[in-house]
Amino acid sequence: MPKAPIFVVQLHDARRLHYDVRLEVDGVLKSWAVPRGPSLDPVVKRLAVPTDDHSLEYATYEGVHVGARYGSGAVIVWDAGVYRNETRDKQRKLVDPADAIDRGHFRFALQGVKLTGSWAFTRTGRDGDWLLVKVRDESADPLLDLTVDDPRSILSGLTIDEMAATAS
Repeated sequence: MPKAPIFVVQLHDARRLHYDVRLEVDGVLKSWAVPRGPSLDPVVKRLAVPTDDHSLEYATYEGVHVGARYGSGAVIVWDAGVYRNETRDKQRKLVDPADAIDRGHFRFALQGVKLTGSWAFTRTGRDGDWLLVKVRDESADPLLDLTVDDPRSILSGLTIDEMAATAS
């Protein structure tokens, strides 16, 4: 039986604080920067900007990128786990994740430390931006904001500010 693909959400304090949502697809981490982080409220649509693919080894990276280059700043692993593809075509057959992303809609179920349940990335058509939306299911909770209530790394236990202080 093939192993489930991984996902990771890294909180990154670069030019602006944002959450990098990364999904394993075809041997790399497909990545979107989500400025306000994932919302458990299915009504809330979060902007998601595609970024460069990363290697699978990057899924456990925490630390501080130093310098003036793009991507400088502290990084923590805010959440991680595995996911299941839920994208189906009109005949109800599963669509390959890479094909789903190419088509502009990818639905998946997360099984992480913090995030669970079904989610979807949908391309908006404007400038290549996407939206990240929580699907209505038993894990949806419009009253809970994990970005505020649970800001620590699942690996080190550090907050983003505590990680940044390690570079001093």
